This record gives sequence, structure tokens and C-alpha cells, in this order.
Amino acid sequence: MSKKGRILSGMRPTDKLHIGNLIGALNNWVRLQDEYECFYMVADWHALTTHYADTKELQNNIREMVVDWLAVGLDPDKSVLFRQSDVVEHSELHLLLSMVVPVSWLERCPTYKEQMQEVKDKDISTYGFLGYPVLQSADILIYKANVVPVGEDQLPHLELCREITRRFNNFYGSIFPEPQALLSESARVPGIDGRKMSKSYSNAIYLSDSESVVDKKIQQMFTDPKKIRVDDTGHTDECVVFAFNKIFFENCQEIEKECHSGKIGCVKCKKELSKRVNSVLNPVREKREKILKEKDLIEKVLKTGRERASAVAGKTMDEVRKAIRIS
Repeated sequence: MSKKGRILSGMRPTDKLHIGNLIGALNNWVRLQDEYECFYMVADWHALTTHYADTKELQNNIREMVVDWLAVGLDPDKSVLFRQSDVVEHSELHLLLSMVVPVSWLERCPTYKEQMQEVKDKDISTYGFLGYPVLQSADILIYKANVVPVGEDQLPHLELCREITRRFNNFYGSIFPEPQALLSESARVPGIDGRKMSKSYSNAIYLSDSESVVDKKIQQMFTDPKKIRVDDTGHTDECVVFAFNKIFFENCQEIEKECHSGKIGCVKCKKELSKRVNSVLNPVREKREKILKEKDLIEKVLKTGRERASAVAGKTMDEVRKAIRIS
């Protein structure tokens, strides 16, 4: 079957993957690998833009990330799974792109402005953090990816990459295609406390959590504070459990009706949710166990990924050097 195009996407190995990653990105990645030529990147250099001061868990996070990728269904025979820092052409293209990108373009980036205001526990007033969209553009362009799966909140980032592409091509010729957005509609998965699911908030359900840990975390979930007794009228718009129900149950309208009418209480609702979430995670757990028993599997996957990614990236850099007349 002919492929629709080439995709580049990645994740930063800053912590363990959770069900928000599964629902928000990984399920989509698994579907896309049958339709596109997919390059999926462990973005370890990007992790350093915010976690440069403490790297002791970096290698373990990389390994755990790849284990989770394989466990949810990413196939190294269908997709190129690789570590960003293994392909040095990313850094060379990043350097060359940085020569033509105005600083004002980076300073107006929505994420940069938001993070500078919100992140208080780390010093991110660094060149690396300011320039991460240039590295991100290099990641995409080094493979001449013409499609990038993004949510609506990430569209400004991709548009900046397109602006960088146009500026570079204007100087040196039509080397790179302008990457197009492949909008992915995915439900927002809150943490067990209602905030954004994040390791830093200690509110995440991880793909590697056991059944008992998942049960315990769901029992801790915030529910409607006005529904004290089973027969009290429920307000599902104020309940974290129901936010999960909408994601994991097809018949959430029936659950909503029972909650509003006082036919189901929060304890039972949480138990049913635990069963459903664990039924989704059980196949992942089983596959994780098998993967972890295969000695050197992760190293072999990354080695093969490095070779396949480097072959494409090297060819692109030959074109770039020739166009810029530095080779």
C-alpha cells in the first residue's frame, strides 16, 4: 500500500508516560503508522531545554518510554523509532537554521511567553529554551516530513516552522516542503485532582501502574462535592470521575442520567471506572512484561532506528550543505 506522506513526531523523556499520553497521542501514532511513513523520536535534546540541571533519570526515562511505545503497539518494522541525539544531523541543521531565524520570531512564540511566566521552579532563561522551536523545525525538516500530527494548541508552533521553512527556501532554494498539520482530535485527560495530568502534580495514572495502584488512584479522584449520598442529584460537569467516563465509556450518557437521578453513587462509579481503565491497560502491562524479558531489545530497536533515520537525515544534509555552499 502506498503511503500518504511522511510524518515526524516525538516525545520528551522527562518522566514516565501516562494515560493522557496514550489517549492524546500514542493511540493516534499507532493508527498513523499504517497510513504514513512515520518517524517517531525520543526527544532527549528537547528534554534538556527544561531539565538540563538534573539528568540522572534521563537514560531510564528513555528506556521506559520506548518500552511503553512498543507495549501500546508502535512497530519498529512499520515506523522508525529513534533517539534524537543519535542522529547528529539534527544539531547541524539546527545550527544552520538558527543563522536565518530572527530572535523576534522566537520571543513571540506563545509557549515561550507562557512558560516564562508560569515555570517558577526552573531557570529557563536560556538560549536552549528560547531556541527550541528552531531545533523542533530541524527535527521536522531533516526528514522532509510533509505532515505533522498536532492538536489545535500546537498549531502556532507548526506555523513558526513553516515560516522558518519559507525563509530558508527563499535564501537557498526549495530544499524543504512546508509541513502541513494533521489535526488530531483527542479528549483532554485530567489528572486525578482535576488539574492537567502531570508527574509534577503527582496526579497521573501511568501506563506502568499496576491494577491495585490504578484502583487506589481512582478512589482518590475528586467527585461532585454536592453529591454526598447516593440518591443526591449529581453534577457531572464538576466531577473528575465523569470526565474519565466520557473518555473510557461509550455509554457515558446512561451513566450521566443515573448520576443526575441519584441511581448511582460515587463509590460504585469509581469501581466501574477502575475496571474499565484496567481493562485498557492490561494488554499494555502484559506486553511490557514480555518486552522487559527480552534482553537488549530496546537497544536493538534504537540502533536500527538510528541507522534508518541517519540514512535519510544524511541525504538531506548533503543537499543543505550544497545549497548553502559550505560543502
